[in-house]
Amino acid sequence: MAERVQSDRRLAAILAADVVGYSRMMGADEAGTLAALKRHREALFNPAVTEHNGRVVKLIGDGTLVEFSSVVDAVKCAIAIQRAVKEQDEPSGKGVTLRIGVNLGDVIIDGDDIYGDGVNVAARLESIAEPGGVCIASIVNESVGRRVDVAFKDGGEVTVKNIDRPIRVWRWHPNSDSVARELRQLAGEPAAARREQASIAVLPFDNMSGEPQQEYFSDGISEDIITDLSKIAGLLVIARNSSFTYKGKSVDIRTVGRELGVTAVLEGSIRRAGNRVRITAQLIDAASGTHLWADRYDRELTDIFALQDEVTRRIVEALRVTLTPAESARIAQTPTESMEAHDLFLRGREALLGTQSTKEMFELAVGCFTRAIELDADYAEPYAGLAHAYNRDFQNNYSGRTDSKQLSAHFVKLALEKGPDLPYAHYIAALVKFWERDLAGCTNEAEKSLALNPNFVLAMGMRAFAKIYGGVPLDAIPDIERAMRLDPLVGHLYWHFIGSAHLVAGQYEKAVEAFRQRIRLVSDTDLSRGFLIAALGHLGEIEEARRVWAELKKVNPKYSFAGHMGRLPFTNPADADRIRDGFAKVGLPD
Repeated sequence: MAERVQSDRRLAAILAADVVGYSRMMGADEAGTLAALKRHREALFNPAVTEHNGRVVKLIGDGTLVEFSSVVDAVKCAIAIQRAVKEQDEPSGKGVTLRIGVNLGDVIIDGDDIYGDGVNVAARLESIAEPGGVCIASIVNESVGRRVDVAFKDGGEVTVKNIDRPIRVWRWHPNSDSVARELRQLAGEPAAARREQASIAVLPFDNMSGEPQQEYFSDGISEDIITDLSKIAGLLVIARNSSFTYKGKSVDIRTVGRELGVTAVLEGSIRRAGNRVRITAQLIDAASGTHLWADRYDRELTDIFALQDEVTRRIVEALRVTLTPAESARIAQTPTESMEAHDLFLRGREALLGTQSTKEMFELAVGCFTRAIELDADYAEPYAGLAHAYNRDFQNNYSGRTDSKQLSAHFVKLALEKGPDLPYAHYIAALVKFWERDLAGCTNEAEKSLALNPNFVLAMGMRAFAKIYGGVPLDAIPDIERAMRLDPLVGHLYWHFIGSAHLVAGQYEKAVEAFRQRIRLVSDTDLSRGFLIAALGHLGEIEEARRVWAELKKVNPKYSFAGHMGRLPFTNPADADRIRDGFAKVGLPD
């Protein structure tokens, strides 16, 4: 069998454009139509693409496919093109009118070309756009928010050719500009307030204490600010994992903004000395690199929660985001009066969120959380931390205990009793329900977490996982894509679940591509290789599947496919049996 060529894959914004009535125009005046199309591309379309940092992938007759790394750039480019076309309408009728569709999704890279679901959806969106208008997918509308100066209208769910799930679409036409402008003027809305939806990345604060062992404290404060900002529905907040990839690096804020797709970046430093703390923070416009706000705070350590609240509110004020009363109350909460208990919680949480997955990590986290509870028995976060630690122990068997899953359920129950509005506790509750095979309960807890923290990427992932194993796998993909938007630089785990969704749905070629992408990003993954083998078995690629098995056994000699499958909470046994059948076709021991 010829060696399978591996193609690269990434998340991208795709713009598809097509000329309205091209065949009719060519039939009436072929030379004039070709000349008009050439003028249009050279004078209007291509310059707009260049200005908005796009790349023309290919021309397909009268159609054009363009790739962008930023979804905001893609939508702004589409709007600019359609406005310019409207302004240049020719009375003779020989002008070029376009339909444009914009999607955000995974694409497969083949040299200079791109293809895959992300491209297919963009093409379908273009085909249902109004002549002269733009049609975008729901994930695009969510990602862009108010970062463009137009309002897209909800077009409902549509079913399009060769796409196996309904797509929710949003529409805009330049004819609506004048109406929208009049409504905004009547409402007295300032132009600056409608220009962009606020989005932010919080870089890890520099530890200026001169003691490396204080790193957990500066990271913990950064994490707390991310958490507080994430509770605000009007703000898109990049997840910790992606923000923390810049830790210890000297970076250009404008580069960070482009890579994370945000309008603002917060950076700063923390110096802790005894019972005093100094925080320096600056909010920077990601496009221009100019300061939006900066301040320095010298406080007693006992004022740390009030200080975090003040920093959060100053950021919100600078970004001109309106807090609801409920959001204001949530970010003002003081979780404990014991600074020592809070310090221990930060230590334990940092251990859990770090890169180490070891028995020592588990024991450090459990020790910190247990001591924190001894100091303040009503402090909810350490109970959630213990529930998280024991759930990790259940999955990885650090301690050798047989009751870790039960302990996780016990401690999350206590966490929710003491902190019913704690998003972290509801996320861990969703995790517990997932492993208890209660997928309805998992979904319920994940949605409670997201209601309290709309940017909580882990809860978003849990809701998606419940859909995959609950029998509606393709419904999980929008949640997974949204999670990848919030965590763009550390999205390797989501490729596994995109692959899992396609595998459960019987879309084996798509599953293979997703699992291969996960393996490229995380070379020592055993689980993605196990599912890749099942997908390859269904495709009849037995030799390749056995090669992957050899790799897997080097990564984890103790791997068991039966054990892997046995842990997953499939609602429909037929879904699990179908995956087992694919693995069985390869003829390997399970």
